[in-house]
Amino acid sequence: MKFVVIGLSVSSSWGNGHATTYRALLKELSKLGHDILFLEKDVPYYAANRDMPQPEFCRLGLYQTNEALKNDYEAEVANADVVIVGSYVKQGVEVGQWVTATAQGLTAFYDIDTPVTMAKLEKEDFAYIDPELIASYDLYLSFCGGPILKHLEAYYFSPAARPLYCSVDPDFYFPEENQIKWQLGYLGTYSTDRQPTLEELLNKTARILKDDQFVVAGPQYPEEINWPENVERIQHLPPSLHRQFYNQQRFTLNVTREDMINAGFSPSVRLFEAAACGVPIISDYWEGLTSLFEECTEILIARESADVQRYLKGIDDVARKRIGEQARQKVLKYHTAKARAKELVEHVKEAMDIRKKKTEKSVVTKT
Repeated sequence: MKFVVIGLSVSSSWGNGHATTYRALLKELSKLGHDILFLEKDVPYYAANRDMPQPEFCRLGLYQTNEALKNDYEAEVANADVVIVGSYVKQGVEVGQWVTATAQGLTAFYDIDTPVTMAKLEKEDFAYIDPELIASYDLYLSFCGGPILKHLEAYYFSPAARPLYCSVDPDFYFPEENQIKWQLGYLGTYSTDRQPTLEELLNKTARILKDDQFVVAGPQYPEEINWPENVERIQHLPPSLHRQFYNQQRFTLNVTREDMINAGFSPSVRLFEAAACGVPIISDYWEGLTSLFEECTEILIARESADVQRYLKGIDDVARKRIGEQARQKVLKYHTAKARAKELVEHVKEAMDIRKKKTEKSVVTKT
């Protein structure tokens, strides 16, 4: 099939997790024999930080404005078998309206930020999708599973809402025998809703365990944050260094956005990346987490600093490595990019059948 994907970015991972997700998914989709054109808006902050300017698994098209997008790629969109628009695309409502009016094939919305999207919709913040568009897209692909899918169909009239979680590419994320530099590390862009949890689980722990070393990697943290002396800061870590970063930690920390906690069933790509590296994860709790990983044997859950301290000091290296390996095996079985690409194709075929039946029913009704 011919796919056109209009997304936030595949060429630059700076300050966003979308690029990692698209790269892993589209690489495997390409291996399945599908043709892919990825379109992204050419903005200065990504242009200055392009770590994949020429993807091998898809053609890359850059556009300056929506008018340029429409003029330059109308034929590609019209003739594609599947056109996918991602969340956080600039002026996404306008783009989505054009896609659903232009595309002759299946149209889909890929929501990499479903809980955030739902919160925006409730506030009538239609930055990149609105209720009318949800009903117009043939397929709603969601980073979030669970009850929210039924809500999308029942309340927003999506013809088909299906889960398409983030995934990991095991060719890039795997265990390495690196020298351990940090007891606990965290990788993530700054967000106001995650920071209190990061303060409690990592910074507070670091202040108490003064002889241990900790690390936080990611951009956009305010200068006024008072980091403990034993917390190393890394401003930006490109995906090419993620594997090494994880493998230099005894444990890694997963902290979840507030909207994702409220929605539940919203695993982050960092969760799967760390697990694929065999590094045991200490995570905050949200509904659905233990349906993905078994508590204590595959993941460690912390609600306060005391929990983190207990794990760091009470789990020996044999038990630590066993937890990491068991999580790794779970990810390799269910959450690789290869598995996700196959799921995408199945969702597309199902949505095509739903669309065909709806069209046939409409014809019969009219006659």
